[in-house]
Amino acid sequence: MNDEFNMSMRKFLKQVGVTSQQAIEEAMRHADGAAGKTYTAKVVLSIEGLDLEHTVTGQITGPQNG
Repeated sequence: MNDEFNMSMRKFLKQVGVTSQQAIEEAMRHADGAAGKTYTAKVVLSIEGLDLEHTVTGQITGPQNG
């Protein structure tokens, strides 16, 4: 793959990572009883014009109080 492709893909993935982390942190701050609770998270990536749908699932544990 060429450099332009790699740079555009990395830029997109960085944006996804940063904005997703911000959204999760904001949701945790506003959730009652989130401390120490484990949540199932799912991300679905699709690209219009390509036959791509990629799903990633995982666990996120709320921050401990204190």
